[in-house]
Amino acid sequence: MPAKEHRHTMAVWMVSAILIVTLYLLITEKVPVDLTAIGIMVMLMISRVLAPIEAVAGFAHPAVITVGSMFLVSKGMVRTGAVGYIGQKVIAIARGNAKLAVLVVLLTVAVASAFINNTPVVVLFIPVVMRMCCQFGLSPSKILIPLSYTSILAGTCTLIGTSTNIIISDLSANNGYGAIGMFELSMLGLPIAAIGIAFLLVAAPRFMPELLNPICERENGEHRRYLAEFAIPRGSALIDQDAATVFAKQYPNLEVLELIRYSHIFHPPRDTVAIAADDLLLVKGSASDLVEILNHDGVELPQSEKGLSFGFGQKESIVVELIIPPQSSFLGQRLMESHLKRDLDLHIIAIKRSGLHYTEKQIHDVKLRVGDILLVWCHADKLETLRGGANFIIAEDVHHDIVHKRRAWKALLIFVALVTVASLGLADIMICALTAAFLMILTGCLQLRDAYRSIQADVLLLIAGTIALGTAMEKTGTSQLYADAYLGIFSGFSPIVVLGGFILLASLSTHILSNNATAVLLFPIAISTAMGIGVDPRPFVMAVCFGASACFATPIGYQTNLLVYGPGGYRFSDYLKLGIPLNLLVLLLGSAFIPTIWPF
Repeated sequence: MPAKEHRHTMAVWMVSAILIVTLYLLITEKVPVDLTAIGIMVMLMISRVLAPIEAVAGFAHPAVITVGSMFLVSKGMVRTGAVGYIGQKVIAIARGNAKLAVLVVLLTVAVASAFINNTPVVVLFIPVVMRMCCQFGLSPSKILIPLSYTSILAGTCTLIGTSTNIIISDLSANNGYGAIGMFELSMLGLPIAAIGIAFLLVAAPRFMPELLNPICERENGEHRRYLAEFAIPRGSALIDQDAATVFAKQYPNLEVLELIRYSHIFHPPRDTVAIAADDLLLVKGSASDLVEILNHDGVELPQSEKGLSFGFGQKESIVVELIIPPQSSFLGQRLMESHLKRDLDLHIIAIKRSGLHYTEKQIHDVKLRVGDILLVWCHADKLETLRGGANFIIAEDVHHDIVHKRRAWKALLIFVALVTVASLGLADIMICALTAAFLMILTGCLQLRDAYRSIQADVLLLIAGTIALGTAMEKTGTSQLYADAYLGIFSGFSPIVVLGGFILLASLSTHILSNNATAVLLFPIAISTAMGIGVDPRPFVMAVCFGASACFATPIGYQTNLLVYGPGGYRFSDYLKLGIPLNLLVLLLGSAFIPTIWPF
């Protein structure tokens, strides 16, 4: 055997071995998926199947940039309350019926995914589902995989539903077999999508894992409410308004407990009293509501020289909880006497104490006890100073729960622009996603601190690792070798059997390669196969369309499957439970009806 051919054979065996080990590790999750992804790149470099630059090229791949950017866009939508608004509308339509709410979400995703790129659609609805599940006591892990699968099924209904269809249409036109019409795929795509969604509604509650929703744990309303004092400055828009109802419309969960005017205390709503300049309002509410009011509603913190700000370009700020431990030197001190009140880089917004009622004195007169929680605003670099002592235990998670509702319109506008530009084909989805992420930060919808936290590194590593594996399969000819050997099995069979085998091949390939790479790889094989058995290539072109998008059995190969992997808390094997039946659905319906709709 010549040396060159020997090296090629060894490369094929090496890539095949890496592929088998990768699938085993991903399915069993004996090691974390991100570590498996790194291992793929390391083995491909050590074995010299890929050059180092080729092995890590996945980090610059459009799929990694797109998915990473979409994490930021999604977080921006959540932090501004835009997602919460959409979730409320879904819940309102469902009228308290959990099953109807799930149906509404899936149908909305299906309709949207048929006409626009399904990646931003799924990004938008992941947090909607998470919050909706809190409302109805559902587990999001029972809905998120069906959400992704619904978007994939609906994407095959029109030409523009997925980029794979557009690529195949262009290849078909360029090779003289005609472009695919806008709704040509609908004749088969709609029945497959309808049956697939019905199957998901029945099977998902039974076969998907039931995991806790972390968002629900963090949304315990009473546990996350604080007592705060607001001073009314001269010229405030709140002057002359009824103290009992001043915040009721915009902040329905906020309570105005007392109005303090010099030495007199009023108790709304028992006492009807209009707000006047220099009044103090004692209120109880969530961190989001308190910060939002301080930012926009004409109130100030008592004894505060400056307001709170979170915008782009300013010194980064953060809202945290300071918990008073037993060894703190602040025990027994009044807030007014502590140096916290004199620190210009720190503002005490509110206090939380078990059993602290509005009948006590003003907040700055409260003497600190073990377990008291102070909600404070400070510059991010101030945290290191606070951590250096033993006076506080710092809890930062509250900062990531705060919603900046006034910026919701900006976030929605950015998202709509992303979807519109990508759907019209004015720019690539990667460019749109990256630009949208940049604008989310630039407009203050998302802070850099939150942006870094929202990136799910394990998912991005998994994409980069599998891209490297796909590159190795193409470079060494392993994928072509497998395709030829596979189709050789069907030699001598009827065109319908060969067509079914081709749909299965496309579906298997798209679980390892990306759907677009599968389409490009298999299109010429489809044409040559059809010509070889003497039939019209058109049915085989359609087989590539449906087979290349039938990526249901693994999280890799399709972006939306990867997007729900982390939020749903899934294992690799969870995708097999619903994915294999859906792959079989596409295979059976495709084999049965493609020859009828597009005759040989």
